[in-house]
Amino acid sequence: MENFLVSTRAAGPRLSDVTDTAAWIAGERARESDRPDALFHDPYASALAGEIGRELAALTERRMGASWSIAVRTRMIDELIASSVADGCNCVINLAAGLDTRPYRLDLPSSLRWVEVDLPPLIERKQRILHAETPNCQVIREAVDLADSAARRRFLDQQRAHCTRALVLSEGLLHYLHEQEVQILAADLSAYGFATWVFDLMSPATARKVRTSVGVEWERAPIRFAPTQGVAFFEALGWQVLHASSAIRTGASLRRLPPLLRLLSLFPDPNPRHFRKHTPWFGLVTLRKPTKSVT
Repeated sequence: MENFLVSTRAAGPRLSDVTDTAAWIAGERARESDRPDALFHDPYASALAGEIGRELAALTERRMGASWSIAVRTRMIDELIASSVADGCNCVINLAAGLDTRPYRLDLPSSLRWVEVDLPPLIERKQRILHAETPNCQVIREAVDLADSAARRRFLDQQRAHCTRALVLSEGLLHYLHEQEVQILAADLSAYGFATWVFDLMSPATARKVRTSVGVEWERAPIRFAPTQGVAFFEALGWQVLHASSAIRTGASLRRLPPLLRLLSLFPDPNPRHFRKHTPWFGLVTLRKPTKSVT
């Protein structure tokens, strides 16, 4: 996982690398929150996004019309977190948490442990901007380079002692990893006893569309992981798929799809275990695996 989270700064509305995607996504949440028909409200998003995040969100919408997908993904994860907590989840581990604000804007029990991990600059930025705000649950922030395998495993080892029914969230992370890096991350989560894992996934056709649409502004944050096998990639690693929910289908139910995708939503969902060459799919996946402890 080397070098996928090393930050530099470039002038203007251009990603310096993948860490700027955190500002972009915050900018998207700010745009959504300003809508009269918003799917959620994030009062902190604009300040966290800053000028670069707001500019990147506006540019992405012009290039790709992608705002709907970020809004729908956010809403899907919000609802999944709420249902998981209602079912007894007592800990959320947010890998590459970026500028996420769910502990502040969601109605969460004060007993919930929410652990955010990311690179020091992002952790420091969030601490600085949100220092006067009070989260609705227990928030622990850890500055860890997830690309460092030893540091990553130390972090997971420390957290398993505090989490009995944990959910691991890696929103917007796997796309930027190589296949082998995803395999290693999956093995680490399993080895340290984390049995529920939630992430977003896209088909190869969707990944190609993203790559050809975003332009040079995103050249330092390339989309890498979009397996033809879909969720079967993880089944081959021993994980069970609990849910593979289409963002297009959810977007249709929320009346948030652009016109072309409204037509696609009328057809049956593609098989998420095998994507054909031109299959568009983007969605949220929930995995479960029997716990296995490191000896």
